[in-house]
Amino acid sequence: MNSTKSNIYGVRVDDSRVVSMANTVGLSQIHHPPLQIKPPIPISQITHTSTDTRRRRRRKMQKTGSSSTLGPEGLDIAQSFFKPIHGASPPPSTTRTTKITVVGVGNVGMAIAQTILTQNIANEIALVDVNADKLHGEMLDLQHAAAFLPRTKITASVDYSNTVGSDLVIVTAGARQISGESRLNLLQRNLALFSKVIPPLAKQSPESILMIVSNPVDVLTYVAWKLSGFPSNRVIGSGTNLDSSRFRFLIADHLDLNAQDVQAYIVGEHGDSSVALWSSISVGGVPILSFLERQQIAYEKHTLEKIHKAVVDGAYEVISLKGYTSWAIGYSAASLARAILRDQRSIHPVSVLAKGFYGIDGGELFLSLPAQLGRSGVLGVTNVHLTDEETKQLQESAKTILEVQAQLGI
Repeated sequence: MNSTKSNIYGVRVDDSRVVSMANTVGLSQIHHPPLQIKPPIPISQITHTSTDTRRRRRRKMQKTGSSSTLGPEGLDIAQSFFKPIHGASPPPSTTRTTKITVVGVGNVGMAIAQTILTQNIANEIALVDVNADKLHGEMLDLQHAAAFLPRTKITASVDYSNTVGSDLVIVTAGARQISGESRLNLLQRNLALFSKVIPPLAKQSPESILMIVSNPVDVLTYVAWKLSGFPSNRVIGSGTNLDSSRFRFLIADHLDLNAQDVQAYIVGEHGDSSVALWSSISVGGVPILSFLERQQIAYEKHTLEKIHKAVVDGAYEVISLKGYTSWAIGYSAASLARAILRDQRSIHPVSVLAKGFYGIDGGELFLSLPAQLGRSGVLGVTNVHLTDEETKQLQESAKTILEVQAQLGI
């Protein structure tokens, strides 16, 4: 065979060596269309590429999370790289995938996206934010770890059309509190933000489930429910799922146990008026308080109150030390996503429409109750027995949320 030399983008290639290598690995059996090799691009054209051109390329990359093409002309190798086995049927034209959208790529949003990615919960993750540069950088940072992670398509765009067909939409976006700003004013700004965010999300994915993580989560989950027009079972807030994890950790740490063996719930508002359900705490199926009473082991109510206060103050402590919370809420939201999308029908204390439960009849509001989660969202609320004191505290927590909603005029 005659040896010829080609000049591809300034690199000398010996064609005979390429053919010899192809025969060695068996690639010669695969029939390729003839390659159309264009002359090299002059350096002057590359170095003087306009800013607008670079921006167009970046926008294109934002819209396309992955590609099966190589080369400047997009040479498609997906069909020729692998040789089909004998008698194989053609692949289906459509493949069912699971898509999660994360709105907001701040510390919380990216912790959620990263946890979902590492736990292989979705086939596709769509990121949305108003900050195009940060959004693009976060997408690339995750994409560059592809060799170490489950195969997941990652896309990013400031345009809500990128979220179309999502199974689950997780909203972490929220206005930052200005120094000296009242809680009510912050809420009003978040209400204005949600009025711009929720409707387009609902339009792009009308069959999706909305999960609200932005704070104050109970009020904003109610706002999202109203703005989306979704049925109540398809709108949930992360609520006290993380509070309950902190609660279980503190109890387990106190008793030198594994937190996964502790069953304990924090319900009500995700905030100062939350309620610790001490009467239903159990370890290995053994109710803690009744066990202590039967064994005549004395405990002080003050000790229980200190543990609950540590739960409420937990987020403030983390923020005071590192400036923000991220990893715990990332794992919390991922656990909810897994329960929903994999139809696990597991029980989680999340913010749901609470009207009619435990004597809460003052109006429509969302607060956390132990709820069963599955593919259609909230499947139902667990009928946990509460003491009279716990019921009263839960009703007071509901009043607190309703008062805030009344101030907002919603």
